[in-house]
Amino acid sequence: MSKLFERLKDLAGPEMAGPSMAFVAVMLIFGIASPQFISAATFGSVAFQLPELGLLTLAMLLPILTGGLNLAITFTANIAGLTLAWVLQSYGGADAGVGALILGVVLALAVGAASGVVMGLVIAFTRAHPILVSLSMMIFLRGLGEFLTRGGDISGFPDFIRPLGHGSLLGIPVPLIVFVLCVLAWHVLLTRTKLGFNTTMIGSNIEAVRYSGINTRKVIVWVYALSGLMCSVAGIIMLARFNSVRVGHGESYLLITVLACFLGGVNPFGGFGRVIPVFVALIVLQLLSSGLNLLGANQHLATAVWGILLVGIMILRWMAGHFKILKNRR
Repeated sequence: MSKLFERLKDLAGPEMAGPSMAFVAVMLIFGIASPQFISAATFGSVAFQLPELGLLTLAMLLPILTGGLNLAITFTANIAGLTLAWVLQSYGGADAGVGALILGVVLALAVGAASGVVMGLVIAFTRAHPILVSLSMMIFLRGLGEFLTRGGDISGFPDFIRPLGHGSLLGIPVPLIVFVLCVLAWHVLLTRTKLGFNTTMIGSNIEAVRYSGINTRKVIVWVYALSGLMCSVAGIIMLARFNSVRVGHGESYLLITVLACFLGGVNPFGGFGRVIPVFVALIVLQLLSSGLNLLGANQHLATAVWGILLVGIMILRWMAGHFKILKNRR
C-alpha cells in the first residue's frame, strides 16, 4: 500500500498540494451550503462539461511549459470544427455518411495542426514573442471564420455524431473518455519522451538548451503543432456537444485555461509543471461553477470568481516564494 501511495505521489508531484486543498475546500463549502451539491447529478454535470475546457487547457499547457502562450486555442478549435462541419455539409449535411465524418475529422485535425505549425515556425525562426504571434493568429482565425460564416453558425449534422458529445460508454460520458485519454497521452509525452523533456528544459533556459546541441526550433514547432492538434480535438467535441459550430464558441475559456494551469502548479514562466495536477485543478473549477449554479448564482459570477481565484493564486505564490527566501536567509 505504501509503495502504491509513493507511486501516486511521484506521478502527481509537489504541485498536487494546491489543487488538493482547493478540491477539499470546494467540497466542504458547497457541501455545507447546498445539500444537493454532493450528488450524482452534480458529478454527472461536471463529467459532461469538463472535457471542452479540459482539452483546451491541454492545448495551452505545452506552450506555457516552454515559457510561451497560445492565445489562439479557442479560434483554432472553432476553425477545426468549421472544417468538419463544411465537409459534412458538402456530403449531404444530416444525410452525410461515416466516410464524410472520417474525412472531416482528418481535415479538422490537419487544420489545427497547421495553425500550430505556422505559429511555431514564426516563433522559432524570428524569435518573436509567443503572445504577439498567437494573438496575430487569433485575430486572423477569428476574421477568417467570421468572413466565411458571415457571423452565423453551421448546424444540421448526422445523428450518429451526437453520441460523441452526449453519449455514454459503461456509464461514463464519451467526451470524458476522450479527455482522459488525451490527459494520459500528454502525461506520457511529458514524462516518457525526449520531446517532453526538451519542452520543460526550453522553458527553464532556452539558451542553455540551444548550446547543449538540442534543436530548439524543432521542439518549439512540435509544441505548437501538438497544441493546435489538441485544439482540433476540442473543436470536434464542441461540435458534437452543441450540434452547431460558430467562430465564437468557447471564447470565454481562453483565460480559464491559463487559470487551470496555474492552479495546477504550472510555472507561468515555463520549465515546470505536470498534467495530473492540472487535471485535478480543472475538476475543482468545474465543481466551483456547479456549486455556484446550485446556489442560484449567474454564470457570469462564476467567471468573476475564477478571475479572483487567479489573482489569489498569484498572491499566494508570491507570498510562498517570499517566505522561502526569508527562511533561506535565516
